[in-house]
Amino acid sequence: MDIGDLLVRDGVVLKGGASSKRQALHAVASAAAQAIGLDEARIFEALMERETLGSTGLGSGVAVPHARLDGIDRVRAVFVRLDTPVAYDAVDDRPVDLLFALFAPPRDGAEHLRALAAVSRALRSPELREQLRQARTVDAIHALFVRSETATAA
Repeated sequence: MDIGDLLVRDGVVLKGGASSKRQALHAVASAAAQAIGLDEARIFEALMERETLGSTGLGSGVAVPHARLDGIDRVRAVFVRLDTPVAYDAVDDRPVDLLFALFAPPRDGAEHLRALAAVSRALRSPELREQLRQARTVDAIHALFVRSETATAA
């Protein structure tokens, strides 16, 4: 599972503004709409529906919101780094500033789960999280995820 292949370059937002979890998910939906060409409102609704099942806040300032969407043929991802962390109901109750969102076709089971596992594993690294917070460009973010996946696969 190559995280770098899932991450759509047009879907990397390095200066997201949000003052709540809802606004953070709107930023994710906006990035995804731009990157994968689906309706922003539909993406936001799918993300909110998933959040009703339980928070996707993993802790350490990280969330991995995800949803299944008609209109895509494979797992896709976007990354949003917020300027200011927001309350997110994460497992450690810490605010979130790094959101790596995954979107899968409705009938995609195993690939979606592999992607969730790979992203969660990569974002457990304190070094990667700090590098993501310091990165200045979309290419730098993408390179960090490619390098991270290479390191966790070894």
